[in-house]
Amino acid sequence: MATSLSTPSQLRPSPSRDGRRGHLLAPYPRASVARRAAPRLSVRAAAAPADVTVRRFPAAPSKAGRLEGVRKIMILGAGPIVIGQACEFDYSSTQACKALAEEGYEVVLINSNPATIMTDPGLAHRTYIGPMTPPLVERIIAAERPDALLPTIGGQTALNLAVSLAESGALDRLGVRLIGASLPAIRAAEDRQLFKQAMDRIGLRTPPSGIGTTLEECLAIAEGIGEFPLIVRPAFTLGGTGGGIAYNRAEFEDICRAGLAASHTQQVLIEKSLIGRKEYELEVMRDMADNVVIICSIENIDPMGVHTGDSITVAPAQTLTDKEYQRLRDYSVAIIREIGVECGGSNVQFAVNPADGEVMVIEMNPRVSRSSALASKATGFPIAKMAAKLSVGYTLDQIPNDITKKTPASFEPSIDYVVTKIPRFAFEKFPGSEPILTTQMKSVGEAMALGRTFQESFQKAVRSLETGFAGWGCGPIKELDWDWEKIKYSLRVPNPVRIHAIYAAFKKGMRVEDIHEISFIDKWFLTELKELVDVEQFLVSRSLDQLSKDDLYQVKRRGFSDKQIAFATSSSESDVRSRRLALGVTPTYKRVDTCAAEFEANTLYMYSSYEYECESAPTNRKKVLILGGGPNRIGQGIEFDYCCCHASFALREAGFETIMMNSNPETVSTDYDTSDRLYFEPLTVEDVSNVLDLERPDGIIVQFGGQTPLKLALPIQRYIEENKMVSASGTGNVKIWGTSPDSIDAAEDRKRFNAILEELGIEQPKGGIARSESDALAIASEIGYPVVVRPSYVLGGRAMEIVYNDKKLIKYLATAVQVDPGQPVLVDKYLIDAVEIDVDALADSAGNVVIGGIMEHIEQAGIHSGDSACSLPTRTVSGQGLEVIRSWTTKLAKCLNVCGLMNCQYAISTFGEVFLLEANPRASRTFPFVSKAIGHPLAKYASLVMSGVTLAELGFTQEVVPKHISVKEAVLPFEKFQGCDILLGPEMRSTGEVMGIDYEFSGAFAKAQISAGQKLTSSGTVFLSQAHLK
Repeated sequence: MATSLSTPSQLRPSPSRDGRRGHLLAPYPRASVARRAAPRLSVRAAAAPADVTVRRFPAAPSKAGRLEGVRKIMILGAGPIVIGQACEFDYSSTQACKALAEEGYEVVLINSNPATIMTDPGLAHRTYIGPMTPPLVERIIAAERPDALLPTIGGQTALNLAVSLAESGALDRLGVRLIGASLPAIRAAEDRQLFKQAMDRIGLRTPPSGIGTTLEECLAIAEGIGEFPLIVRPAFTLGGTGGGIAYNRAEFEDICRAGLAASHTQQVLIEKSLIGRKEYELEVMRDMADNVVIICSIENIDPMGVHTGDSITVAPAQTLTDKEYQRLRDYSVAIIREIGVECGGSNVQFAVNPADGEVMVIEMNPRVSRSSALASKATGFPIAKMAAKLSVGYTLDQIPNDITKKTPASFEPSIDYVVTKIPRFAFEKFPGSEPILTTQMKSVGEAMALGRTFQESFQKAVRSLETGFAGWGCGPIKELDWDWEKIKYSLRVPNPVRIHAIYAAFKKGMRVEDIHEISFIDKWFLTELKELVDVEQFLVSRSLDQLSKDDLYQVKRRGFSDKQIAFATSSSESDVRSRRLALGVTPTYKRVDTCAAEFEANTLYMYSSYEYECESAPTNRKKVLILGGGPNRIGQGIEFDYCCCHASFALREAGFETIMMNSNPETVSTDYDTSDRLYFEPLTVEDVSNVLDLERPDGIIVQFGGQTPLKLALPIQRYIEENKMVSASGTGNVKIWGTSPDSIDAAEDRKRFNAILEELGIEQPKGGIARSESDALAIASEIGYPVVVRPSYVLGGRAMEIVYNDKKLIKYLATAVQVDPGQPVLVDKYLIDAVEIDVDALADSAGNVVIGGIMEHIEQAGIHSGDSACSLPTRTVSGQGLEVIRSWTTKLAKCLNVCGLMNCQYAISTFGEVFLLEANPRASRTFPFVSKAIGHPLAKYASLVMSGVTLAELGFTQEVVPKHISVKEAVLPFEKFQGCDILLGPEMRSTGEVMGIDYEFSGAFAKAQISAGQKLTSSGTVFLSQAHLK
């Protein structure tokens, strides 16, 4: 029977166990938060249990707010983007650099990643881009002579590096002190044996376990515990690298070997499995006066057994009673004191037995962590910034809250909304690896959403992932075609699509109790999800015209998108929007204020909901909306966020009000002070149109966020033209700035692009457009194998492959159609042994074109440019070849009326013939690298060019060919995906990149290899194999 929505009360959020409503689940009562704002915030007032011993830390520094004798501070960055340590550490380090510079300290930064904001010139006083190894960093310390080293901002890389420098005696020899966390504190938290002993001292339980440093010791510990499954956790690693869950002896031995090899100290913890228990995290901060505050509680929807980075998480915790929360809070305070983290942020993880409430401590990170970035964006409380200020001696009550401008940092955040984070995976890039989630992190990115209820934030997070879902359910879900056994397996074994298997199970008639029994997911979450299925059934039973204003409000408050409603009511998305607007059902925007609306927020950090009071207060200033890149993924990562940030910085300085819209909690673009206004929203046509209706900016920038905003360009263009949208400043109509969507489409549409190249006399490999299997086979027969095949409108070479015969081509086509069924497949001749070239260029509205940089790939053509090392300037290309490349790039930019950035890729055959492979009139992954190599911020220039400034006015009128050599090298995640063939090809697989700079190519190349973690032995045996291509 269909659910009735006749009265609003029938679709109210379900209460949690303690009776609080889903949208008011603050981690503690508001009144108690206010009481915790007292100066000095003595944590002894928050009494620990009788069985917990609290060790006091030494008194605060003598001079409030400053450490004696510290003037120059070195910050260690996090290195390249890898699974488990991504761009959240760029965000953290950027905050720390700004915070310390504001306090008058001289900041020195070292990092190897060119794609980060933190390595921009001007952020730190001196920036070193190079390998982060103890000997090389020691040389930099010796040259710079900093007074202090801050290791707690750059993830596990920085922490391990600091430990090595301290243990070798380098810091003592050079007179450098560690700030943020002492060496004993780092050891106590990261060394599994010391941490277990610390927990024993304060009476907190940890799972039955033992520490092994050899395989024999590990086997003896397993024998002592007595049963599988067992959890293996290496010490001093990130993202659970080298660890896992062993269900038998063979798996156990394999995981132990990997863990011992991965551990910085060749040490692993073997512990009894707590699979099925509920997992919680608390973000904690402490200052040198021993004040401690809890920033945020986070609950994993997935039970224990899944790395928290791979789990769907919710903040604040939804299923804890206040009493249970206070107990975890007290434990966290006791832990940070016992470990001795003298100041800054830490992350503590707990497992709770839902049957009897037993709490066990899993681990603690004595640094800013991945979850710290999530907690910062969830609450508006800048953990890394505060941690940096605490590290130099400030106390929490001395640091003002940037959001409220009234409360100090000792005022614990409280939120009156719900935040959901969902990870994004890339198993399709690694065929042969099993899509199973364990304690070793495998996600490559994440999306976050805010809503007034769990249901709203959850649905918004699902569509923010950009994996083809407009929300949870109400769409074509492949899991509905699965048989019962496959559904039950997917519920029992954690995997990337388990949440959709839950939907299929509900649709097929399974009850909340049945799913809970198989998956161990808490019944509260399952009940909330079951209600969404009931609402879908209500929608299916009605036509769009039958939905009243109240019905639409109730449905939208549960996070349903217009596209979902259209699917359920057999109508179109535009029809739903028209109906909704006609009834006056529009979103309102709420501000993130850190204090559940107790104080007014001065920072315009907003999210949407369907309520009656809007807090956005748009202005009539000249303004520009910048669309971000959404969640990180292979092929679309931090490089695009870098360009978005540069756009905001440049245009803000030029007098525009900058508005950022994005859904990625890891990035600098979603920091509350990067832009004038921030909308933390999904990047869909509906959500962008809602912001456009409200803000009516003068311009919209779509070419910096990668494929995500580019796919929105044409529908947005149609929307603003159909509505004749006038800008709020009154200076004209709302426009998409830069290269027109039509020109972008012309570069992607093979038929139109071929015509342009023919007109310009630009050569390209023979090829054609295939809309069917017979088309593809005919083209391949005509041009001859091998051929490169790919769908159009994709990034990162998604589903791009080199095929050598008809059989492999037919097999490929079945996969490609799933990637992008609305677009044809491109079939091109593969140029064997060719050299590939990347060109980044910049053009203005007056038709002026300047080459930014020409890069030569070190691997041969056929390896995706994101996976290939490259050199700038080129090393082997003839002067004649370079002139052809420059000429063609300029002609093409002018023909396409490019205004902003453009990237072109060429191949040079063994006979010296030049062929254009593709042109992208947008930002590319290489722009941050090129900008740092030539010393010119190309993305900033492009932003200003799009606003109407010419290249001549910017003083950038000719190509810069530096005297030094810059080499970019890719970092690949194959160790995370066992069973995958590690051969490189036209589909991108790297997660990050590093940069080496030297006056000699050999030196630059060596630095890049060292930074990428390449370790070549000087002796031994090399195994070579040849693929069987037939």
